[in-house]
Amino acid sequence: MTRPANLFADLPAHANTEHFTTLLDNPHCRVERIVSFGQTSPDGFWYDQAWDEWVLLLTGAAELDLDGRMVALAPGDHLMIPAGQRHRITKTDASSPTIWLAIHLGSSTDS
Repeated sequence: MTRPANLFADLPAHANTEHFTTLLDNPHCRVERIVSFGQTSPDGFWYDQAWDEWVLLLTGAAELDLDGRMVALAPGDHLMIPAGQRHRITKTDASSPTIWLAIHLGSSTDS
């Protein structure tokens, strides 16, 4: 019998880097759990992906810059980032883990 997995199990200890865990990966969809501890995108760095990405903030707090439009996220907030939308992380909660669920739709392994 298959045991269920839990998104909040086996969380990494507080760290200086984000932790990415692939939960599902197939040619059409990749699902990741991302755990942040106050990390942000480096100055001048932008994600500019060739696929759509849907993100859900599970715990903590975050702020995204969507090519000049600032978007604050609280637990339960979710957002579709369309392919080609430049974005970067400008803030995550440093006092507790910020846990994201990211679903990459389409050819997420092509770039």
